[in-house]
Amino acid sequence: MTEGSAPHISPARITVLGVQPGEPPFRLVQFDGEIVGRAASMTDVLLIAAEVGITIHDLDDLDEVRWVGGGKFHWTVP
Repeated sequence: MTEGSAPHISPARITVLGVQPGEPPFRLVQFDGEIVGRAASMTDVLLIAAEVGITIHDLDDLDEVRWVGGGKFHWTVP
């Protein structure tokens, strides 16, 4: 594999993991690899990030947020 075809590895400090079943369904949020909260919406992700001192300007910027198991609009259990 060449550098040009290598997958993008995000340096983002905030990682939003896949949707977990619950009422309502939620996604775990990590900061520097450590679980710091549960988010049920994009707003929750922004609030959790702010609590750990990170201001997210763009939820689509892979340098700010890494989405695992679905993007920012994915909040239901598959």
